[in-house]
Amino acid sequence: MQMFYLLLCIAGTALPLSSFVPWLATHGLDVPLLLQHAIATPVSAFAWSDVLVSGIAVAVFVVVEARRLAMRRSWLPLVCLAVGPSLALPLFLLQRERHLAGVTRAAAGRV
Repeated sequence: MQMFYLLLCIAGTALPLSSFVPWLATHGLDVPLLLQHAIATPVSAFAWSDVLVSGIAVAVFVVVEARRLAMRRSWLPLVCLAVGPSLALPLFLLQRERHLAGVTRAAAGRV
């Protein structure tokens, strides 16, 4: 699963940025224009509202699950929400898999 999550991290970074970077190069960091374009059509408003709700769900999941498992560096996926949930969620799931594997190895060493 770790390799799968790593591949999703790469796709979750490359795909959104491949659309945003050219827009940014053309328009600069024009936040009002970005928001205008984000809600320009019903389809774009649908997509952005979906991303927003998904981002909130990912943030809550990361905070709660990282505390429950006492994971380190749980702030990293939260920072990666700047790229989007498409990076933040697979990154957190990758970190979680690695953390759980470490806990399992540590428990096996104590037996």
